[in-house]
Amino acid sequence: MWRKIKKPILALAPMAGITDSAFRLISKEQGADVVYSEMASSSALYFKPKRTLELLRFCSKEQPYVVQLFGKNPEHFARAARIITQGVPQIKYDKTDKTAQKRLAPGGIDINFGCPAKKVFGHGSGAALMDKPKLAKRIIQAVTSNTSLEVSIKVRTQVKGVKLLDFLREIKINKLKITAIMVHGRTYSQGFSGPVDFETIKKVKQYFGGIVLANGGIKNLEDARIILKKTGADGVGVGTGADGNPMIFKDLKILKNKNNPAGGKARDETRELEEKIKIITRQADYVYKLKGRRGILELRKHLIWYFKGLEGIRKLHADMVGVKNPEDVKKIVHKVRKSQVGKF
Repeated sequence: MWRKIKKPILALAPMAGITDSAFRLISKEQGADVVYSEMASSSALYFKPKRTLELLRFCSKEQPYVVQLFGKNPEHFARAARIITQGVPQIKYDKTDKTAQKRLAPGGIDINFGCPAKKVFGHGSGAALMDKPKLAKRIIQAVTSNTSLEVSIKVRTQVKGVKLLDFLREIKINKLKITAIMVHGRTYSQGFSGPVDFETIKKVKQYFGGIVLANGGIKNLEDARIILKKTGADGVGVGTGADGNPMIFKDLKILKNKNNPAGGKARDETRELEEKIKIITRQADYVYKLKGRRGILELRKHLIWYFKGLEGIRKLHADMVGVKNPEDVKKIVHKVRKSQVGKF
């Protein structure tokens, strides 16, 4: 899967509560090469798979799609890998999707060794596993031994006293069946802010024989250019930089054109508002088909992100957090458009 994608690879990084099927599909339409699921609990799949499989539903147009797992029990990871390999429930958003299968196998499985969230870390999962390399290795082996899908991992540059290169050497990453690594270029203590460690990502690329994706601090085209130049990575994983801005992938596609001048610009900013309105309206339709009213309630934060920074937009926040269906979304974007007349 990874080797077939033209570099630099543009990936939508996994984000809990954000990268659901609707947002992944929007990101694919905007140019993302690979999309990741929200974090899914390997233990939940072990004990009660039905509910978690609902979280992981996807449509064929999202492929290549990677399911990300977290947890700390190798046995749970093994069963979760088998379940996912057998297939995840398929979603059909429109009649143009002619696939007949009720279940589809995703393109790959990713193991989370990078999440710094207190609830996850305190449970001994996510980034906490980098501090336990022997257990991390057992988890990787449990997954690779129970799936025919490609397996990748997501990591941080350091957790407590364990540096990433030492972690990769201790688990003997090049001898495991890992095809890709997404490196969040910050330490566990940094969380999601602070400078990105380009040098460590560069060393990972030199050490690891598979695909390396650089992640962290990518908000625009220039950020992506810098991180690729300084790390030599095979691509980028865009996380919060895509919140309210899946169009970033359309910008980043410029990087795939070798004839594009280094200073080439992205979208015409004067058209951005109308573009955002079309995209968030489509996302609302997708998420309503996916989750019904609950999906629209979850969309509220996306609405605020899409229109953040517009002059006087705070006056409409109350309306944004009050939407209940796709029609409400259409009404609020009409108000947003009207509020910006003459301001460009």
